[in-house]
Amino acid sequence: MEKIIKLSCPYCRTETQWQNNPSRPFCSERCRMIDLGRWDNEEYAVAGEKVREPADDPDETSFP
Repeated sequence: MEKIIKLSCPYCRTETQWQNNPSRPFCSERCRMIDLGRWDNEEYAVAGEKVREPADDPDETSFP
């Protein structure tokens, strides 16, 4: 018999099931898309130092 794994949705905190849940770890597609939108709007960020972007000038090939 397979053990049923339950967890809280990272967005709305509703208890949901891991198995047979195409939106996991979220409870629904709606919560999944809201979370994705927050990443896209830069409401979330991963801690760390900012990385310098390469220049638009193709002649500048290295970073200082």
